[in-house]
Amino acid sequence: MAGQATGQILKYFTGIMAFLLTHECVGQTLVFQKTSTDFQFYSSDIEGQLYNISTEPLEYIVVVEMNASQAISIEQIRAALAFNMFPLQLDNRTEITTVDITTVCQPNVTEYQCVCEDGYAWSYNNCKTYEACDDISLGSCGCISGIPSDGEMCVLESELPFTDILSEIEMESSSISVIDEMRRYLQNITFPLQLDELVEVLDVDITTVCNFNDSGYKCVCEDQYFWPCEKCTEYGTCDDITNNTCSCINDIPSDRQFCQPVNDITHNTACAHPTVTPVLIEYQNEIQIDAENTAIIDQLMNYWMSFDFPYTISDSTNITEINITTVCSLNETQYRCKCEGLFVWPNDTCHSYEACDDIIEGSCTCINALPINGQFCQLKEVIGMSITLNEMSFETSLTDPNNKKYKDLSGKIQTVIDKSYSNNLTGYNSGSTKVYRFRSGSVIADYTIDVTSNNLDFRAAHTDVFKSLRTQGFILAADAFARSEQKDFTTDDIYPLQKLELNCIQPDSAKGPIQWIVKKDPALGNTIYNILNNTLTVKNASESDSGRYSCIQSSTVPYIQWQNIVIKQRPTINVGEDQYFSCEDNTVQLRCSVDVGYSIEWVLNEAVLASDASGSDSIVLNYPTKSGNCKELTFTCRLKDLTQLQNFNYSWRRVTVRPITKLDDYDCKNEELGFGKTNDKKNGICGNGMKGIKTYICKSEWIPEQDNCVLNEIDEIKSTAASLIVEQIAEFMVNLSDVTSVNSVFITQSAATVQAIVDILAIVAKLSQTTFIDEPEMVNFLKTVDIIVSRNVSDTWKELNKGDTTGDTNTELLSAIEKISDHLRDDFAFNGTSIQLNRTTINNSFSITSTLPNSTTEIVIPQVPNVTTITIIIFSTLENVLPNRTTNNDSRNSEVRINGDVVVVKVNDNVTLNNISFAFDITDQSLRNPQCVFWNFSLDAWDSTGCEVKPSGNNAGKITCECNHTTSFSILMSPFPLDNKAFAYITYIGVTISMVSLILCLIIEIIVWKSMTRNDTSYMRHVSIVNIAVSLLIANICFIIGAAVAEQEQPTSVGRCSPAVFFMHFFYLALFFWMLISALLLFYRTVMVLSQMSRAKMMAIGFIVGYGAPLLIAVITVASTAGHEKYITKELACWLNWNESRALLAFVIPALTIVAINLVVLIVVLYKMLRRGVGATTQPDEKHALVVIARCVAILTPIFGLTWGFGIGTMVSRNIGIHVVFALLNSLQGLFILVFGTLLDGKVRKSLQGKLSLQKLSSSRTNNTSAGPSSTPLLNFLPWIRRRNVYNVSEANTSSAVTDSSDGSYAIMNNT
Repeated sequence: MAGQATGQILKYFTGIMAFLLTHECVGQTLVFQKTSTDFQFYSSDIEGQLYNISTEPLEYIVVVEMNASQAISIEQIRAALAFNMFPLQLDNRTEITTVDITTVCQPNVTEYQCVCEDGYAWSYNNCKTYEACDDISLGSCGCISGIPSDGEMCVLESELPFTDILSEIEMESSSISVIDEMRRYLQNITFPLQLDELVEVLDVDITTVCNFNDSGYKCVCEDQYFWPCEKCTEYGTCDDITNNTCSCINDIPSDRQFCQPVNDITHNTACAHPTVTPVLIEYQNEIQIDAENTAIIDQLMNYWMSFDFPYTISDSTNITEINITTVCSLNETQYRCKCEGLFVWPNDTCHSYEACDDIIEGSCTCINALPINGQFCQLKEVIGMSITLNEMSFETSLTDPNNKKYKDLSGKIQTVIDKSYSNNLTGYNSGSTKVYRFRSGSVIADYTIDVTSNNLDFRAAHTDVFKSLRTQGFILAADAFARSEQKDFTTDDIYPLQKLELNCIQPDSAKGPIQWIVKKDPALGNTIYNILNNTLTVKNASESDSGRYSCIQSSTVPYIQWQNIVIKQRPTINVGEDQYFSCEDNTVQLRCSVDVGYSIEWVLNEAVLASDASGSDSIVLNYPTKSGNCKELTFTCRLKDLTQLQNFNYSWRRVTVRPITKLDDYDCKNEELGFGKTNDKKNGICGNGMKGIKTYICKSEWIPEQDNCVLNEIDEIKSTAASLIVEQIAEFMVNLSDVTSVNSVFITQSAATVQAIVDILAIVAKLSQTTFIDEPEMVNFLKTVDIIVSRNVSDTWKELNKGDTTGDTNTELLSAIEKISDHLRDDFAFNGTSIQLNRTTINNSFSITSTLPNSTTEIVIPQVPNVTTITIIIFSTLENVLPNRTTNNDSRNSEVRINGDVVVVKVNDNVTLNNISFAFDITDQSLRNPQCVFWNFSLDAWDSTGCEVKPSGNNAGKITCECNHTTSFSILMSPFPLDNKAFAYITYIGVTISMVSLILCLIIEIIVWKSMTRNDTSYMRHVSIVNIAVSLLIANICFIIGAAVAEQEQPTSVGRCSPAVFFMHFFYLALFFWMLISALLLFYRTVMVLSQMSRAKMMAIGFIVGYGAPLLIAVITVASTAGHEKYITKELACWLNWNESRALLAFVIPALTIVAINLVVLIVVLYKMLRRGVGATTQPDEKHALVVIARCVAILTPIFGLTWGFGIGTMVSRNIGIHVVFALLNSLQGLFILVFGTLLDGKVRKSLQGKLSLQKLSSSRTNNTSAGPSSTPLLNFLPWIRRRNVYNVSEANTSSAVTDSSDGSYAIMNNT
């Protein structure tokens, strides 16, 4: 019965599903849960057995898994389920309460994504196991990246199981009291703590507390928490190991895993207890042997030499060494005691008992007595020490023991130390102090002393040294003295990304806590360094980790062990690009190169194909190819004999060789570069003796396009420069100068090599900022510069300066010269081929004249405030090197040129020179318009601030400049002799005439307004004229104000200049927009003659366009640029900025656009005139259409602003004619508006004559009886226009549509 019921249910369910589905069901799986009945399914047939042990109604949850090939099936099921009403009664005993889609799984690119439907979710375990593809929120997610293997599907959100989540929170605090407060706070909380309906906190414990002390971090576990054995052994335990755990370790674990409960510590292998090393006690015994025959001594020596030391006496006792120290023999009346081996008599004993040999470095080996105190010869020990002199700058001369400064300073220090130690240090051998080296870091003097005792108390001696040196002007640091010893922490070569381990071994005489110093900063345990016991580990070393590593043991006199660690430069392996080869019997040539100092080999499938046994840094592989057996191969060029680096990508490079079949498709072929098509580019390896890449382009054959090859010797020096230290500068500069001199011919032809040398000089200059440079180093520096800036390198510099790919190598060179010249010592001079240096101390005036070939540049300093050391460097060839750009142009092809020597002037930091005069020779006499400039590194351009051109008298071949500061100076000149003052006069006179004309224009408009504005067209025309005049008048006033501001101060003041620029910008734009309105009104009346627009509408459009658009543009310009102080120019003029923000485009674009539109309107009007036949409407002497057109153009051009079109010419050309025309036309625009817009208007003249005549009649009380109004003299200045209105067709026509015209411009419309 039960079986039948089950079958019935399944039958009904299957029927319903068949009804719902509109496509074939590929397969289905039925799973029954939450029932006391056991279903067993044996096949895809719906069969089974049901064992019912209850009479209660049974509830079944049926999970159906359906595979569908189209996603639309799911939507169809959703629609069908939404259509049916549940519960659905199948018969009297069976009903379906609800049917839901819970999960939809769809394939992604590489996996399935299973998404839950509304109201369902994945449990937390599934979200973590199968990787949630959305956010995990409140312990569940809606999407996972996979189909659960156990067949589990999404469950109702209300039935989600609770998930325990263990969270670890790491908190940093500068005070341990915070931890105590947290403990007390947690004790007062009752757990579990309910946060909301879904989340409760079961427990909160503090597990680990890490404190930092002098020796590093110590991490201690809280109660019931422990460190597993592996952590105890890896980081060292600071307590006992119990049950294979400990409670304290000596560092923070790098994996951030902290203390754990005992039950959670798994796989905890037996932890061996540390072996307790027995304490070794060393005894030194002196045995005195009396013998009558000295032969016994020889017998003893022979006997002891037969022993192997250490010699074991018992399990706990060894004899480590036996030495005979002293042999005393009776010589007639007295004893003579001689020391054996390395033993000596101390200095005081030598003097007390009369030395029988020379006293050398405070000790002797023979005395004429047997010491009464029983003391014998002592072992001589050399101790390394160092003393730090503060407030003293390191100089490169202190690296040369033969230098006078070195000898003077070392002599003073040796004398003071020897005297103080002799008087105050027991065990010191008098006269043994020797200064053998100076190091940077203020000035550190390394010295050695000979002592005969390990128990040395330096306190009194160092106090005396401190006082004695202070009286000589030396300032010592508080911790000036230290025992210093250069050690080999490591002797291995260290490469990038390797682990660097340095072990500091403490001698018995210097026990105590240690501190590691890297360069100048303490090394703390972090992501870079790991400190365990006395070992410092750099986890992933890089080139920047090169430097001095010091291990300091703290004590009264710190004991410092140090080593200069050099991390090898990361090698650059070049193999070119992938190649193509023809499938025939031939060879493919593969080249590989690497930096100097490395060896390489070619490998294919781990088989070495080519390797140079000599350790060459360049290698060629000629790989044979065979016809019919062609396949793609990948070759590897890797570092040779450095297998430890094979896991690092920089240790190898791969190149793939691919076969081709259609040779005709390729235009270029080369054994090394392979095949290529026209304009293809490929990188090839530089030839022998060179390093780098050469780029080729296919132009029927492979030809070089860009050469980035650097001379091997220079490349090697550049690699060395990366780890250069101050003490090595002197030797380094000698090497660089020698290599540059020997290879000068090649270097001058290689742009990449010149750039590499500049990079090297920049490194040296940067390093010089921590020291002082002496004459030998500066001379070598300038010799190198002299070669790379010589005249025969000009073509190379042109190649370097093309584009911006070199990062401004030229200015990098100038910067290096300026930096290093700031740190010179002593007075000296240098003369090269194109460089002259003079460094001298002056206290009054100073002058110098260049002695370089073809140069007589003179520098004069009239007065200095006090004694000053001045450095002057003159360069006669930098015009070929430095860029020409100035602060008001950013073009590398600027039309201005350096036309003289470049002079660098440097003085002491505390001295200011307010007047320096330069008389420069003019290199190119054809250039004009000189500018006195200096190189402004902040603006990256030549700047004239603080410099001005002065008259040179009768010497036409020189330019005199005066400047009020020091840096690099020169002169710029232009091939376009634009006289700024002449243009200024033209502009100011023209603007003045223009302003007077505009005022007259406005007065005339006021006088004739009523008579001239009786119809709409005439009204709008005169409104436009008035607004054009007002806008131009106010703009000119703002122009005058801005010019006055710029004249008073340079650079211009943002606060004073900005308002003038804003209103100038606004009213000039208003001028153009009202010109546009005039043009559009003419266009409207010319093209649409019969169309009418109300006066109010035209006025609204006019003022919105005429003032609204300019205001919007001006405000946006200010808002977008003023905040960055890039609204106005900072040099020469008060106007919109161009170089930095391109704010000037906010004027140029609208203005030129309107000029273009107005030009189109003018062309249309002219076309209409010609088409309608203007000849019939003109006077007999003006029948020719060209005359009428010429007059129309003359009248409309100023009104439409077409003269501003010449501005385009001034932007692209420096032709003087274009500039003069532009200045004249636009400065006189107000005059043109008065003449062509007002005075040439017949009706205006007629109305004005009437007004003036009436006024004259009224004043004289006389009547004129002539036929018409008389012409006043004021209006007869153009007699040819009297009574001749060539643009009026008929004065009798009264139609408003055709008689609105009041001037020649608008009367053209009457021709229709």
